[in-house]
Amino acid sequence: MNFFNIKHHGAVNGVTGSCHELSLSSRLGGQEGPGILIDCGLFQGAETSGKGASANQLEIDFPIEHIQALVVTHVHIDHVGRIPYLLAAGFKGPIYCSIPSAKLLPLVLEDAIKIGFTRNGALVEKFLRVIEQRLKPLPYQQWQSVIEGPDGSIAIKLQPAGHILGSAYVECEVQKRSDQSLSVASGDAQQKARQGQGSAAGDELLNKHRVVFSGDLGAPYAPLLPPPKSPYRADTLVIESTYGDRLHQGRKERRLALKAVIERAYQDRGAVLIPAFSIGRTQEILYELESLVHDLSTHKLYKDTWANLQVIVDSPLASRFTKTYRQLKPYWDEEALKRVRTGRHPLNFEQLYTVDSHDQHETAVNLVRSTAEPCIVIAASGMCAGGRIVNYLKALIEDPRTDIVFIGYQAQGTPGQTIQKYGPRGGYVELDGERYDIRAHVHSLSGYSAHADQKDLLNFARRIKHPPGQIRIIHGDDQAKRELQQKMQAILPAAEVMIPGQGESG
Repeated sequence: MNFFNIKHHGAVNGVTGSCHELSLSSRLGGQEGPGILIDCGLFQGAETSGKGASANQLEIDFPIEHIQALVVTHVHIDHVGRIPYLLAAGFKGPIYCSIPSAKLLPLVLEDAIKIGFTRNGALVEKFLRVIEQRLKPLPYQQWQSVIEGPDGSIAIKLQPAGHILGSAYVECEVQKRSDQSLSVASGDAQQKARQGQGSAAGDELLNKHRVVFSGDLGAPYAPLLPPPKSPYRADTLVIESTYGDRLHQGRKERRLALKAVIERAYQDRGAVLIPAFSIGRTQEILYELESLVHDLSTHKLYKDTWANLQVIVDSPLASRFTKTYRQLKPYWDEEALKRVRTGRHPLNFEQLYTVDSHDQHETAVNLVRSTAEPCIVIAASGMCAGGRIVNYLKALIEDPRTDIVFIGYQAQGTPGQTIQKYGPRGGYVELDGERYDIRAHVHSLSGYSAHADQKDLLNFARRIKHPPGQIRIIHGDDQAKRELQQKMQAILPAAEVMIPGQGESG
């Protein structure tokens, strides 16, 4: 198709900094037609845009004059963290997202502004007012026109992605304005095409094309959320590949692995540290811990331990997100709602303690370090690249009684990736400029990842009834992208399966 372009401004040289552009081709030669962005996220670790943007250089490094709208797939910082810079660059369009994401996004951006820009309360409030004015929440499964112009139109529809609460993949219907093509198509074909029901042949006559951006897809058994269902049609599929070369543990296996780590902590009288992002992963691991406590605390073999298990969430932001998660129960899956109906509180159970202030945080670190009371500490950031988890690591990583549990992806160049890679070998990590030997036990429980694994990604593409002619593999390390490309090509031999470069058009 030559009436639209897809460009990638992030999540090409790695998994962070997600930012993708879909624009119409202008009838005026050499000019970019109107377009939209799918996400505008922060880079983490050593990952970059390839054109200058990085974790330390966040200014927008691509033209935005023609960008008329931003579509947010979900509110993780690597998908939304550069929005303040997008606004600073002059973007004045609406921000479309799901209804739950519209409630969560201001919390994420407030935190990002305070860390990266200013703690001036008046300026933060002014920024948040601008964000809330721009937000256009959309229900799932409803088409919304975002661009209507002389060159054509783009409409979007959000579908549940099962990654975190409010996450979505985005169906985009792109149509070229062409009086000649409309006159060729029959009146019936035109009417069906406008309703999104036309055949592939009819849509070809009308110069229509369906582009699907996966965002981050969830795993089938992620806590709290139903799994994503494939779209009916995708002519072009832009799909993530975070775990494109790996398979996750099953639900039973991951539960047993977590249980074993906690039992080890009881034997060693040590702490279990779980680095987790404030939104999504924290709530999911709380859900699983509540389930373990509920099921084991009444068992005669475990009642003296599990009933008294202390779970510490040391993150004011995570506490706010967890409260909002509880307010958004209608978006939970049926299993979670069933627990609520029986009187259980999956995100607010008796053994759960939250730490808010900095003074409380320092007290908690000292208590965990000095007492021989087994406990679980959940704190951000998920890749150990900052946040309160760093202080726990500095205090406890050289203690062999400590267990560090990674439940999410660790990007290249982050302390989390270093600990995950070198910890089992007895290596070291630098935290705040100081070297610490890794004497703690290090575990990676991939079954708790909120990302789909290789099998799930292949199934998502395989189950599209009208399959894509082109698949663009993004948001993964090189090995993950290459392996997923090979597997995709094998199951969809008629498709062009490609790995695009930074800023590449197509």
